[in-house]
Amino acid sequence: MVRIFLLSTLLLISANCRAQAPEEKPEEKPYLKLGGAVRFNYNLSTWKQDQLERGGDFGFDMFRINAEAEYRGIKLNAEFRHYSQAFGGSFLKQAWFQYDFSEQSQLQVGLNQVPFGIQQYNSNNWFFNITYYVGFEDDHDMGVKYILDYGKWQWQAAYYKSAEEFVFALTDPSPNRYSYDVTGRNKENNQLDIKVIRRLGDSLAHELGVSLQGGLLYNLDTERNGTHYAGAVHYEYKAEHSPWNIKLQAMLYHFNPKYAAGANLDFVEMGAYGANYNVANQGEIYTAGVAYHIPLNTRLVQSIDIYNNYGFYHKSISGYENAHMNVLGALFTVGPMYIYTDAALGYNQPWLGPDWTNALAAGTPGDTKWHMRFNINMGYYF
Repeated sequence: MVRIFLLSTLLLISANCRAQAPEEKPEEKPYLKLGGAVRFNYNLSTWKQDQLERGGDFGFDMFRINAEAEYRGIKLNAEFRHYSQAFGGSFLKQAWFQYDFSEQSQLQVGLNQVPFGIQQYNSNNWFFNITYYVGFEDDHDMGVKYILDYGKWQWQAAYYKSAEEFVFALTDPSPNRYSYDVTGRNKENNQLDIKVIRRLGDSLAHELGVSLQGGLLYNLDTERNGTHYAGAVHYEYKAEHSPWNIKLQAMLYHFNPKYAAGANLDFVEMGAYGANYNVANQGEIYTAGVAYHIPLNTRLVQSIDIYNNYGFYHKSISGYENAHMNVLGALFTVGPMYIYTDAALGYNQPWLGPDWTNALAAGTPGDTKWHMRFNINMGYYF
């Protein structure tokens, strides 16, 4: 009897211990998603006589690989691009590590998008708007960004140690990069950004935003830090069940580098895609864009987006010619392909005219003309 009692007691204790033991969690599996794109481009520029005689040019634009990954709560988002050597060759567009504190808040560390102005793009076309060409649209820098989004309100705060830094030496920053940054004899560093968004309406389709930016510019000749700052206000309408998209933005900026004595210039060098040009030290930029989505759902074409984006760049330097940019076009969605067809017009715009070096600085006072580039970009996204 004693043996039976002891055996029964031991079995009861063992069963009770098993019942109270915590359940083992299933092993978390790594997540990896790969994608990319291949793009070709046709363009015909009115200021290039040889190209007009050939009827334009059609060639390779870009090949890219995208990667998204997650394991044990840490996410990765990266995009690597390859262009021809004339356009900077191969480089990262973006790459960051991410941790989500909740569904509303996250932290990004690495090469991430600077929270400034309308995001992700202040434009609907392939060419962006004029804000991109002075470093204030889809800009990516190296740093830490925190995002808090409660639906009606979104807050973003970021600190960037440097721009797209690929060479750790006191040399001129390389222009082989995706987004425009200060280059030449100045290097961006220690930048702070704060952006606040308020969404209005029953469907939160109306977005009002304020952006502030400030940082340092280290001059390689004087070994002293100058400053730069910028501010913007914007409005965007984007409703899930509306075909319309409206973008309005006004901004100002000021670069104040510490040049050597006797070399105080009214411009800084900026670079991307393998080449530098000059940009006025200060100015205001006003942009407006409208797009209309037409669903077709045919066997070949699923939708067409018609758009027009305009940008006016007032340079706050005496004697400097202002700049304009307008892009009228349409985006055709064809299965996995996106085909942008743009008529891009520029006035003192380096990518849309014969003056590359000083179009966004002094320009060509008294002799500036409007120029047009007709462009078709075909991309297969996978």
